[in-house]
Amino acid sequence: MSAEVWEQPDGEDWRDDAEVFDPDTSPDWAERAWLARLSPEEQDEQALPAWTAEGEVWAAGFVHHLPGAVGVGFAAGGALDRLPPGRVLAGFADDAQQDGGLGELEDSELVGVLCAWRRLASWAAAGEAAAVVTLARRRAVQARQQRNGHLVEHVSDELAAALTLTGRSGGRLLELAAGLARLTATWAALAEGRIDWSRAAVVVDELAALADADALAVEARVLPCAGEMTTSQLRAALRRAVLAVDPAAAGRRRRAARKDARVEVWQEPSGNATLAGRELPPAEVIAADQRITALARWLQASGATGTMDQLRAAVFTALLAGRPVHTLLPETAFPGPAFPASAFPQAAFPGPSAAGDAASGSGSEASGCARPGGSEPCGCARPGDPGSGTHGRVRPGRHAGQTGSGWPPGVSDSAAESWPAGLGGSVNLTMPLASWLGTSDVPGEVPGYGPADADTCRDLAARLAATSRTRWCLTLTDKNGRAVGHTCARRGPGPPGPLAGLPGAEPARWLASLRMAILESGACSHARGSPHYRPPRSLRHLIEIRNRTCGFPGCRRPAYRCDLDHTLPFDQGGRTCECNLAALCRRHHEAKQAPGWHLGQPEPGTLAWTLPHGRSYTASPEPYPV
Repeated sequence: MSAEVWEQPDGEDWRDDAEVFDPDTSPDWAERAWLARLSPEEQDEQALPAWTAEGEVWAAGFVHHLPGAVGVGFAAGGALDRLPPGRVLAGFADDAQQDGGLGELEDSELVGVLCAWRRLASWAAAGEAAAVVTLARRRAVQARQQRNGHLVEHVSDELAAALTLTGRSGGRLLELAAGLARLTATWAALAEGRIDWSRAAVVVDELAALADADALAVEARVLPCAGEMTTSQLRAALRRAVLAVDPAAAGRRRRAARKDARVEVWQEPSGNATLAGRELPPAEVIAADQRITALARWLQASGATGTMDQLRAAVFTALLAGRPVHTLLPETAFPGPAFPASAFPQAAFPGPSAAGDAASGSGSEASGCARPGGSEPCGCARPGDPGSGTHGRVRPGRHAGQTGSGWPPGVSDSAAESWPAGLGGSVNLTMPLASWLGTSDVPGEVPGYGPADADTCRDLAARLAATSRTRWCLTLTDKNGRAVGHTCARRGPGPPGPLAGLPGAEPARWLASLRMAILESGACSHARGSPHYRPPRSLRHLIEIRNRTCGFPGCRRPAYRCDLDHTLPFDQGGRTCECNLAALCRRHHEAKQAPGWHLGQPEPGTLAWTLPHGRSYTASPEPYPV
């Protein structure tokens, strides 16, 4: 048997030779490494159980060396799947891919090697950051000694020249390294491979506006689970934590950045171009984004071809270029000569009308909601409406558009009435009721946008409340932010802001009038189950409240933009019930149906995925702000 030399953490050499290895005297890490390099026959002799995927459940993220799993080598739970990054792991990872070795590995072992290289990349990034910080500190000392601040000002230029970076990239590297020097726990997590460089950058960026003490408090609160989150999930968790620790920090940061508001243009690698507004007021951006979506849907319903993303892009450029949106429709939609912009009195923004509201059924009976002032436990979601749960959320419906004079010849009444107007149609604002009433500054959220501070939520809420078809929903949560009950009503508790929080009976009367539906948990009672394949809209509404995003680990596509999937297919005996339904975006809905992919729902709302490489991953409902 050949012998190889590996260096221990303390600098002493250990000889990897089965004939000289002594399990009684050799260190634990040496034993693990030795066992991992034995042949399958030798491993059997050592009574090591072979890896199987049975019973294996992992959190979302790239770190899979969690305690409790049993395996061999790089397989799940194996010694090398748990080994911290460093020269020893680098040697094993390099050995694994020599002479076509990767092709000989089982799927789980191959994923283990992949995870090992990711941990090594994190370790290397931490080392790079250490070198950058050391250089910057050295230049700071020299600047003080020579009384010349220019030495410090041009550290980023030194980095750019040494690493062949643009000046902006050199400055970004220096900024992130300096942030890690302040957040030592994040730096340590990077060096240990528990997070990668992208996650470290998110932590540094999101905590930049906080004082040191507050930044360390948020870091301690979020960092333990950071490796199990995607960067998007981590950013949302950090923003919620920042808003909870220092609500004013978000406002300060937003107001300071507003001074840098701008519109940028740059080329895409494809040869196309990008136009983006930066540092804009959040409520205005959300309203504008919703407006673009509403107009794109109107185009789609009126015969325009293309995906929703393509139509949104076309509406975006048409509005900014001053072209009427109807000109994006094919000629067959509105026969006749091209319509001048003057044909539309309000250009692309016709306002609501009484006739339009009547045509759309704005009354409570037509909408499926409760009588005015009343509530339904969950049944006020209308076909096509993106219902999702809230802590006292306002959600608008869609106005029918202007009809009659002002429309071009050939435009039918039905087409005119479907024209979107005003803010509404797809904005779901989630905010704690206390924040709405002005007695708290706990943040809220807007699906597709992310956490929003209380001031932004109240600003957007006031805009939404001004629409005539706003729907109010109230979701009760447990201490962890998981939805446990829900109801909807046509009337809200009053206007947002501090005045609403003054002593008075109106909010109390509103709360007392609501009838709450308790969501299923644990063993399902099937009380709201349906014998039909297509779930009633009341059940769909509850599913979208419980699971606000796609049920695949790390996917944050809003549930109202997803398919409602039977975990166990309906034609195979699967129930149309809370315990067997979940929102899946189209991509992950199709993935679930691919060979080797398996999905289970061990309890209502919790999805367990087993992938073709044998490892399993669990996705739980994303919590509400608490």
